[in-house]
Amino acid sequence: MSTSLGADENLVDGSTRQLGEREIGALGFGCWRLVGEDTQSATALIAHALELGMTLIDNADVYGLDWGGQAFGESETLLGRVLRETPALRQQMVLASKGAILPGVPYVANSAYLNAACDASLARLNSETIDLYQIHRPDMFTHPQETADALDGLVEAGKIAMVGVSNHTQAQVHALRAYLKAPLVSLQNEYSVANLDMLRDGTLDLCMETDLTPLAWSPLAGGALISGDGQPETLLQQLDALAARENVDRAAIALAFILAHPANMVAIIGSQSADRLSAAAAAKNVTLTRADVYSLIEASEGIALP
Repeated sequence: MSTSLGADENLVDGSTRQLGEREIGALGFGCWRLVGEDTQSATALIAHALELGMTLIDNADVYGLDWGGQAFGESETLLGRVLRETPALRQQMVLASKGAILPGVPYVANSAYLNAACDASLARLNSETIDLYQIHRPDMFTHPQETADALDGLVEAGKIAMVGVSNHTQAQVHALRAYLKAPLVSLQNEYSVANLDMLRDGTLDLCMETDLTPLAWSPLAGGALISGDGQPETLLQQLDALAARENVDRAAIALAFILAHPANMVAIIGSQSADRLSAAAAAKNVTLTRADVYSLIEASEGIALP
């Protein structure tokens, strides 16, 4: 059978994505590891990410309690200093943050908490508005109507421009959407060639059905797809074979796999190395065919597709 009927087309789409009424790059910059006191280095890193087209800058109020951080809100505080000292950067980005995690509880998404959490994030970020505010993890003991009402109030007050969710199941997305007046524009869950849950459980189909922009956190499996730690040897071999063919590194192939899905996913990259960010940007120009992406799925899951 001829392979000229679309089977050999390049599936990787490195173009911008639509997030509500805003456009963002196919790759975003994640601030999970953006901690410390060096504002100059953080400014240079953010500026470099923006130059590479990583226009979604993704933060959360809880970032700072790991990866060398010392306190709740530390990453937002550092980013806020960057924006205060170099305000021109704010106009180049779509600023995202999250709330609803309170260590020791651990989840709170009621009205009083979300209003206070958003105000605190705005102060730390030195910004009048958060472009995308996401519920970081669902609070299963707050009715979704209360969460929705709080989010709608924040939109109406001009404190946030768009609403999204993170680490939510399909049922939790549907429940919140049922009460929201503002459109729900994003779903940020873990996804990589090493973790295919969003592909297999229907979450990406939900995103396409409801026009949600899927944001993939840990697209390199926390670095394991680079180091190979705990990953199937067959997957690493296939990544390396494709990397050699495309003249890029293993990470670029793993990121290109995410950009190949028709839901127009955005891969959130958390590297604190300017060189690695530059190398990652090569993912947008990689060619992956259907045979390539399905071979990666088979290598990841260890079984042949029927």
